Amino acid sequence: MASVAARLQDSTDSKEFASLLEESLKGQDQFAGSVVNGTVIALENDFVIVDVGLKSEGRIAKQEFSKPGDDSEIKIGDVVEVFVERMENRNGDTVLSREKARREEVWVELEKSHNKEERVTGVIFGRVKGGFTVDLGGAVAFLPGSQVDIRPVRDVSPLMGTPQPFHILKMDRARGNIVVSRRAVLEESRAEARNELLDDLSEGQVLQGVVKNITDYGAFVDLGGVDGLLHVTDISWKRVNHPSEVLQIGQSIDVQVIRFNEDNGRISLGMKQLDDDPWADIAGKYNVGDKITGRVTNIADYGAFVELENGIEGLVHVSEMSWTKKNTHPGKIVSTSQEVDVVILEVDEEKRRISLGIKQTQDNPWEQFAKDHKVGQEIEGEIRNITEFGLFVGMSGDIDGMVHFSDASWEDDSEEVLKTFNKGDMVKVKILDMDPEKERVALGIKQLTDDPFEGSMDGLKKGSVVTGTVTEIGKTYVDVEINENVSGRIKKADLSRERSEQRPDRFAVGEKVDAKIIGMDKKTRNLSLSIKAREIDEDKQAMKEFGSTESGASLGDILGEALKENQGGDAAKAEDKPKKKAAPKKKAAAKKDEEASEE
Repeated sequence: MASVAARLQDSTDSKEFASLLEESLKGQDQFAGSVVNGTVIALENDFVIVDVGLKSEGRIAKQEFSKPGDDSEIKIGDVVEVFVERMENRNGDTVLSREKARREEVWVELEKSHNKEERVTGVIFGRVKGGFTVDLGGAVAFLPGSQVDIRPVRDVSPLMGTPQPFHILKMDRARGNIVVSRRAVLEESRAEARNELLDDLSEGQVLQGVVKNITDYGAFVDLGGVDGLLHVTDISWKRVNHPSEVLQIGQSIDVQVIRFNEDNGRISLGMKQLDDDPWADIAGKYNVGDKITGRVTNIADYGAFVELENGIEGLVHVSEMSWTKKNTHPGKIVSTSQEVDVVILEVDEEKRRISLGIKQTQDNPWEQFAKDHKVGQEIEGEIRNITEFGLFVGMSGDIDGMVHFSDASWEDDSEEVLKTFNKGDMVKVKILDMDPEKERVALGIKQLTDDPFEGSMDGLKKGSVVTGTVTEIGKTYVDVEINENVSGRIKKADLSRERSEQRPDRFAVGEKVDAKIIGMDKKTRNLSLSIKAREIDEDKQAMKEFGSTESGASLGDILGEALKENQGGDAAKAEDKPKKKAAPKKKAAAKKDEEASEE
């Protein structure tokens, strides 16, 4: 009986123990997914053994007890908060996480800051694809590369490991994602600094800025929240062809506010204004006629700029570079950085311009040529150039004289005569005229021989009537040959007194015409003729001899009466004929003819 009772007692104790154990384990299951306090009981290699009062201890990696980049300072006996992921794994160990515990703790605070749009402090500790990782006091966030700074940052090393403020852009607790921005913080600070700067900004104020961007016309300078334009002409008192010659992006410079437009917020800056103006004491320093030495700083199509001193430049126009090289590019006469002697030609202090000359430092070959030669002298030279209007012939002193096409031949005075010459030919010429001031020497080839047509215009004078033969008929003219060497042209308006008869097509080639000379060109042996002027003169003469402009008789009546008188008619009867009052229209026509004749 005793043994049976003992067995029953043992059975009862086992059930109670199982029930108690089950109840105890059931309570422990509630720990899963929660943060609890645990005690460090051992350190094994890279793991920390933590007892949280459950049926088994948990193993946590040492790196979870340190901040990114720092060594772990955990030691036995420390009480730490850990997150219970599972009661046990396949090895029977409780699965714990220090990082998740810290994250749970931090997430609550971060959500509060995100809802209030407050800044949070974090440390950039790693680089990932598309950006960087940031430790926000235990929670790891993603920082996109575009949100690191306002401007692109080439080297992020100085920013890593340093606590700095961030703005939370997005949070997803379910996925454990946090996206932050450092740029948003900088833009807020920049806006605050901008407003503060604009409130205190005034013209003449000197500020320090950073070169943000460089263009062909200047540089944009960041003044700390607001940009200003530094124009290329305000960088230095001396010539600056491109801002990159003086400035670099990221360079810190001192600038002065030249203009500030409060309406549009535009700020114009200057660097040269911080230095003394070299033009301030220019008066009396450079006088017209002074000969000085300078350095060529820039060459353009129209001339070369020469620096006389720091900040003072003058222009040597291409026409003032050489006595003889007129159509040569300045770059073929001088070179950049070359030292040259120049003469001051003009000083305009108001416009800050100095005109210089290089050729004035040399003897004038045109004046020397005029001293050594005289008009009418015959010389020989090489044809250096042929243009549409003449030949350029080389002479002493490396100067060129010009033979106009009209002075090349007696037989042909047109541009076609130039085709008979070749560049490089040696020709004899006669000096027709010299003008050293205008740097011109007129030459002639046909003047080397007598004019074969001399005397062909003898006996012809303006106002006389000549007879010629029609040689050509154009739409607006008729050409007439007076003699073998002289020709004339009658314009359409001069073909007849009557407008209806002013038609070139009523004439024929070979027809003889009488016309009055109204213009003469003895050099080309051409006449300007007019049939209309001849007709007016004849009418005027007839009126003078046989009638009066006050009478009512027409020119036909007068000529008819004159004819009758010549044939022995009754002159007395004509004289007794009563005079009629002149009709207004006939008087006006007669007066108009008389005025045209006088013209």
